[in-house]
Amino acid sequence: MEQQKPQVDPYSKYNAQSSMLSKIIFTSRWLQLPIYLGLIVVQGIYAYKFLKSLWHLIINVNTMDSETIMLAVLNLIDVVMIANLLVMVTLGGYEIFVSKLKTRNHPDQPEWMSHVNATVLKVKLSMSIISISSIHLLQTFVNAARIPEKTIMWELFLHFGFLVSAIALAYTDKSYIAPTIKTTRNKAVFFLTETLTKSWRFF
Repeated sequence: MEQQKPQVDPYSKYNAQSSMLSKIIFTSRWLQLPIYLGLIVVQGIYAYKFLKSLWHLIINVNTMDSETIMLAVLNLIDVVMIANLLVMVTLGGYEIFVSKLKTRNHPDQPEWMSHVNATVLKVKLSMSIISISSIHLLQTFVNAARIPEKTIMWELFLHFGFLVSAIALAYTDKSYIAPTIKTTRNKAVFFLTETLTKSWRFF
């Protein structure tokens, strides 16, 4: 009796190649690691800039008027908000696109990281950008006498664009809309009211 030859799957070679390609593509996410490490370096640069500005404020506080001190404080707040934005992008981006951070039971884990996803991160980034834009607007209003009216108007339009974008992003995810839209809308109305009131004399 002739011995039957084992059947060879014609797709086995293709499946092996496909599996190898999938592993390469999946592993390629680690190419983003140097980018996030670079953002950590940028955080160090902003920390240095903050301390330098703070030291300059301390040693010159007796020679500064109230307007100059206000601008210096706003500059410090601006640095802090950008640093917060960097932390959010570094931690959230790494967690979403590279690998999970083993910090689930860590006592110092930020609250927002417990429910981070791509949509939540985008909305939070949008709100951070709105806050940074608000600080820049406030700096502009303090220096309004020395800034062209056209520049102020463009900054207002840009800030309004950020507000509209944040609201639109918040509406893209139905699971995030309930706790977020109300807060986003309230902040948008507040910022618009404040900016329009302060800029009324320019119209």
